[in-house]
Amino acid sequence: MATDSTPLIVADRLKIVSAEGTPLVKDISFTLGRERLALVGESGSGKSLTARSLMGLLSSDLRLEATTLNVAGENALTLSERRWNRLRGSQLAMVMQDPKYALNPLRTIGWQVAEPLKLHVRLSRAEINEKVCEMLDAVGLPHPQQLMKRYPHQLSGGMGQRVMLAIALIADPKCLIADEPTSALDHAMRDQVLALIRRLVEQRNMGLLLISHDLQQVSEHCERVMVMYRGNIVDTLAAADLPKATHPYTQTLWSCRPSKATKGQPLPVLDRAAVEAWREDD
Repeated sequence: MATDSTPLIVADRLKIVSAEGTPLVKDISFTLGRERLALVGESGSGKSLTARSLMGLLSSDLRLEATTLNVAGENALTLSERRWNRLRGSQLAMVMQDPKYALNPLRTIGWQVAEPLKLHVRLSRAEINEKVCEMLDAVGLPHPQQLMKRYPHQLSGGMGQRVMLAIALIADPKCLIADEPTSALDHAMRDQVLALIRRLVEQRNMGLLLISHDLQQVSEHCERVMVMYRGNIVDTLAAADLPKATHPYTQTLWSCRPSKATKGQPLPVLDRAAVEAWREDD
């Protein structure tokens, strides 16, 4: 398959500032191509805010600044809300954390999966129905025709997550942002869903930004990793190099992975003074 080397996202000195003037994300720079890139870090480090800024979904009390922010070939700093609405779904899509809150309880599964097609593609009702069935089958959901008539409360967590993935991918976007897409699932189901995301992203030659706390899964399913700490990107490395990371923060995150070998033992404590000293040296 031919690959396009043009970056899907280019961010240079991206900053997100609160209404009080406090910088929440601080001058971060990165690019995303047609690759699997992970963004990791502890809660509150700015990962989800960064993801929402790339989708034009920041709340009105936050201010976005950047030297450059190009998303799917568009200058995201000057986009109107109408243009954002055209980009979301067609060029980039996002999968949220928990289907219990992300899916509409009042709409059928078929209606919700079909909505991006109705917004972005001109198709007949029969063609939309066919594509919805094909997409539900592609994400591994059985009996698509029957499933289309069901409501979110009738699905398990794993099925709901697959429905959300179907909604995100049905209009063939170039880039998928997955914000903790497996946090509401058990461990076995997490591996299944992440393997499915990886397979579909590779098949469709897309870019993936995966936000996660699980470094073990990141090392298995992603190619590159950005590590975020207190609103800064403090480390960038190949996912395969996580076990031999040299940055003290990345080392601690990797060491905190649960395993049989560490069961019952205290987890490592982050030496924040060492992390700050490393940042000052940089």
